[in-house]
Amino acid sequence: MKLTTKLILSFLLISAISTGIVMLLTRVTANREFDNFINNRYQEELVEELTWYYQSNQTWDDVEEEFERYEHNGEDHGPDRGLEFYIVNEDGEVIVAGGGRTTEERCSAEELASGTPINVNGKTAGILIIEAPLNRSPVDYEFLRRLNRSIFFSAIGTFMLALILGILLSRSITRPIRELTQATHNMANGDLSQQVPVRSRDEIGDLAQSFNKMSTDLARSFNLRKQMTADIAHELRTPLSLILGHAEGVKDGVLEPSRENFEIIREEAERLEQLVNDLRTLSLADAGELAVEFQPVDVNNLMRDVHTHYLTLFTQKRITLNLELASGILKANLDPSRFTQVINNILNNALRYTPEDGRVELKTQAAENKIQLSVKDSGEGVSSEEAQHLFDRFYRVDESRNRNDGGSGLGLAIAKSIVEMHNGRIWAESEKGKGLRVVIELPAG
Repeated sequence: MKLTTKLILSFLLISAISTGIVMLLTRVTANREFDNFINNRYQEELVEELTWYYQSNQTWDDVEEEFERYEHNGEDHGPDRGLEFYIVNEDGEVIVAGGGRTTEERCSAEELASGTPINVNGKTAGILIIEAPLNRSPVDYEFLRRLNRSIFFSAIGTFMLALILGILLSRSITRPIRELTQATHNMANGDLSQQVPVRSRDEIGDLAQSFNKMSTDLARSFNLRKQMTADIAHELRTPLSLILGHAEGVKDGVLEPSRENFEIIREEAERLEQLVNDLRTLSLADAGELAVEFQPVDVNNLMRDVHTHYLTLFTQKRITLNLELASGILKANLDPSRFTQVINNILNNALRYTPEDGRVELKTQAAENKIQLSVKDSGEGVSSEEAQHLFDRFYRVDESRNRNDGGSGLGLAIAKSIVEMHNGRIWAESEKGKGLRVVIELPAG
């Protein structure tokens, strides 16, 4: 059974039970209130007539003959009991017999309290007590019959309206689910570009938003994987082509077996080995299997070691490498070897794109239980949009850049993976012509 059918049946069941209960209570209440209305009207008219009678006669004598018309509209109720009401004085003594009571009797305190005073000229001439409720007349029964029939047809109309609303609401509620189901079937058939409309802000709306995000991320991941596969093939083909070309050239005698040719083969083999190692590092990081050994490390000391290691290399290219450290000891829980690899990759990138007589600044600072490390160069920089993609695998701002100049395109991607393994984050800040600043933020340890 489909969910729409289940919801419709649930609406109908709830509506039928609710309508039945309301109809039953309405009929019982209407009958009771109608009886109360008839009795109250009868009592008010009787009190008014009795008041008029006493005012006219100043006595209750012969009142029985005058008010026989109030005896249940002339209906026969067995042995003659006289009037269906009686009148007592303020002491509870019966002064007008009726309803099976005689003038020799006395009513109880409860009966006296339930009576209605008959006031004449500001004085109580008696207290009216009605022995039994007034029976309904044929006109009353006809009125109640029509009223109950109206209640019944109203219940039927309410049930039919509930049926229509149940169908509309069920289809409205299940529509996003049907759209999600169709979208998942399309994704299962290979179409990863599925998006469903978000029609509400409830749980189903949250589900639709989550599905759209999942679909977008999955499509992006699939496209990145395809692009990465193509990039890997391209990266591997370049050094392999050079190695095979030079090796075959030497074998066929086209090239001399000179030191220069063998050096080219060796350099390309090293590039190939570095690329394979970088890809392996990324795959291990993605799988959460990259070996790390966390320990408390003074980040300032780590940056000093990196600065000392790279100072000569930067000096050879006539690039100033400055170091600015925060005061005190900045402790963080990290793997010093892996984190040094992160700084090395960023500095290699800065060394590659900073012109001669340029500057690169290493800096550390602490704020709100966080430690920030930054590397800022004075190179050409990139646009803010391009800066968001610098940590994508094989990404290059200038696709025409030679691989020997631009590296493999994996250094910053590896840096991002390692930083995230340390529960940190890394981002780039840049504007065209104003250099590039790479920032790493780590939790203080």
